[in-house]
Amino acid sequence: MIESTLPNSDSQVYTQVRHVELVHLDGLATATLVPTLIATAVLAFLAARMRGRAFWLTLTALVLLVTVLATSLVVNVPINHDQLTWNVQAPPTDWASVRDRWQIAHAFRTGAALLAFGCLAVAALGRVRSRNSRPPGRGCGTDTATGRASSPDARRR
Repeated sequence: MIESTLPNSDSQVYTQVRHVELVHLDGLATATLVPTLIATAVLAFLAARMRGRAFWLTLTALVLLVTVLATSLVVNVPINHDQLTWNVQAPPTDWASVRDRWQIAHAFRTGAALLAFGCLAVAALGRVRSRNSRPPGRGCGTDTATGRASSPDARRR
């Protein structure tokens, strides 16, 4: 959010704000992106058995999240580390082009992350809808006459 207001700031304000932002940014990114990648990979693996719409949406989300990670590692993280060395009183002369490159990469990875979230949401909603659309009494372990869950003994017969 604050990033969108920084292009109107001068080089010293921009550098000072970035120094404050970058104190815990790597930790936050690691704490959110790595578990998200792992969870999405597990979901894709579990959905692979069906090869249906949920699988393809989850796989697409995983590819998008890998793209987020790659963009971060190739563009944003190196710029972040470089900016930490900038002198607040005398930032480099190309500070605005570096800022703009970071902003473009950040917008790209944010868009990819939002698309990944959308894919996962659609996949989850599709699974919920398909479960809710099953006729009563047709599920596993259900007595077709009463629609109630049958006992383990009844299921063995």
